Amino acid sequence: MPSPFPGMDPYLEVSRRWSDLHQRLITYISEYLQPQLRPKYIARIEERIQLATFDQRYVPDVQLLHTMREPAPTLELTSSVVVDEPMLITTLDEAVREPFIEIVARESGDLVTVIEVLSPANKVGKGREEYLQKQDDLTATEVNLVEIDLLGYGNETVLARKVGIVNPADWRYLIDISRGGRRNVLEVYAIPLRDRLPNCRIPLRPPDGDAVLDLTAVFNRCYDVGSYDLLIDYRKMPDVPLQEAEADWLQKHLQEKGLIPTQQEQQQ
Repeated sequence: MPSPFPGMDPYLEVSRRWSDLHQRLITYISEYLQPQLRPKYIARIEERIQLATFDQRYVPDVQLLHTMREPAPTLELTSSVVVDEPMLITTLDEAVREPFIEIVARESGDLVTVIEVLSPANKVGKGREEYLQKQDDLTATEVNLVEIDLLGYGNETVLARKVGIVNPADWRYLIDISRGGRRNVLEVYAIPLRDRLPNCRIPLRPPDGDAVLDLTAVFNRCYDVGSYDLLIDYRKMPDVPLQEAEADWLQKHLQEKGLIPTQQEQQQ
């Protein structure tokens, strides 16, 4: 079943659903681009691994605690001291993995383009600082950078944050392209909630032309394969910040799609 929205679905911005969508976006973006890149380039999925400590942002929301059901075994010592039973704490995996896409030249192995799909961790605290450092490192090279921000909340992080975007005034999502050969020009797609996601340029190495990413098609594949229609209750407002105009449009749009009743239907 396709998404009821023309582009990004704000119900998938919530953190409990984002991780799954993020993995699918990375996978299907790579899948979509690969036929266009062959045989000169290869799209590879890489990942950053960040080790979290309990005093940083990655403290898990829930730790599983339980006590031992059977008495703890005791060592045979010369004394008669009985060992006290400890509480067992099952710790969660502290390694946070953030996948991204690298496009490399097949013959030389040179890195040509990096495609980042931002996550909530990239927009707050230490995760944002680390992402901005990587951003600075990449823009100091000849590598092309494509940033896809489909989260309508959090601190502004992509390069386009430095640009005052007034058209359209009601944009919610940002995609920007910084080419290695001309850092002084930033290509930006500013997308309102009501619009489809764009067909994005993905730069390669001159004189080769750009690849094209149909982001709406990729998102729809994620939605369909992920069976998100079975997870989302469209009768409730999404648990993410919305502008008043966005909330009004969303409600009317879902009524037109027959997913929530109109006021007239509620009165009947």
